[in-house]
Amino acid sequence: MEEAVRPWGVYIHIPFCKSKCFYCDFPSYAGREAFMGDYVKALVKEIETIGALRVEAAGTPATIYIGGGTPSLLPMELLETLLAALRRIFIEADFPQGERARERAEAGAVEYTLECNPGTVDLDKLKLCRMLGVNRLSFGVQSFDDRLLRRIGRIHTGLEAMRSLHLARIAGFDNISMDLMYGLPEERLEDFRHDLQAMAELSPEHISVYGLQLELGTAFYQMQEKGRLTLPSDEETEAMYDLMADFLPEKGYERYEISSFAWPGRQSRHNLSYWQDAEYLGLGAAAHSYLGAMRYENTHDILAYIEGIRAGESVRRLEEQVTEKAHKEEFCFLALRTREGIEKAAFLETFGVPIEEIYDEAIRNLVGKKLLEETETHLHLTPLGMKYGNMAFEAFLF
Repeated sequence: MEEAVRPWGVYIHIPFCKSKCFYCDFPSYAGREAFMGDYVKALVKEIETIGALRVEAAGTPATIYIGGGTPSLLPMELLETLLAALRRIFIEADFPQGERARERAEAGAVEYTLECNPGTVDLDKLKLCRMLGVNRLSFGVQSFDDRLLRRIGRIHTGLEAMRSLHLARIAGFDNISMDLMYGLPEERLEDFRHDLQAMAELSPEHISVYGLQLELGTAFYQMQEKGRLTLPSDEETEAMYDLMADFLPEKGYERYEISSFAWPGRQSRHNLSYWQDAEYLGLGAAAHSYLGAMRYENTHDILAYIEGIRAGESVRRLEEQVTEKAHKEEFCFLALRTREGIEKAAFLETFGVPIEEIYDEAIRNLVGKKLLEETETHLHLTPLGMKYGNMAFEAFLF
């Protein structure tokens, strides 16, 4: 009997932005629109070579996620070229001739997400995406308050964010995610309450909420170093977290991961695959892959990526074997991000030993601190553990 092929995902990286947000440390670049055409041409070639090989070995993916950067910044003709290639290689590859990508997407066979920034989409662009198989959108909103949006370097207004969701509905999308942030410079608890209320009134199927982190190399990090950044106090930020944790479930959103809330059945399958130790193929500059206990990373440099693909050379700048120790650690702390937590049987199947044999002391300590709850089949964070997740994660590092 042949071993079943495990579900896997595809991540496509688009490294272009209209401007760089002050908090962002992702590999994305503003002012490089002149390279978009050559970049998409190179990306399509990587999809048709590396992507096709992966499909031949493992079948079609369960999820496709186009992130960035700002994928929706691509002009219509380039977006169409990219989406057509993804449909041809990853969606239609092993299906009967003539079966349309949209029909398969509507049947839920592939979760196919495009990240968008409000202010970079119109109805025609959204209709094109829907026609070519995209069935889920993820909008980076962050706030509906124009004052706060200016302070964090966003290019859109709150009204544009609302309008973008309405256009997406008109285009036929019924699976939409929106991101919010809290702990922003000069943000008050009432500001965040208004953002949550505005978000709930729009009724996206999925909401992600992130606390601001000051990452090395970002504009905000430099401002903080110079004493030019006024952030809410720890007490204010904690109150925002508590408000989020109570407010969204009251509106019908299930919290299925530390930062993620969704209507029942509308969880992000792609993100869940990361937390559940699934393999994924990353294509594009700076994209990461996790395949067969190996991690790969493509070069971050856009020109080096384009020239490497054009010359038929490898664009991987890093290849790393995942050690068993690192695998155990990542398996645990990534699974603990989810409401379900660590499935004991999955740990035993993956590593050949019961989890208690390795982490018994850590489990007992965390249960004693009411950060972790143990059942017969799972280990999962309590609400207090969700709030102080880093304390729980660190216990599984050795």
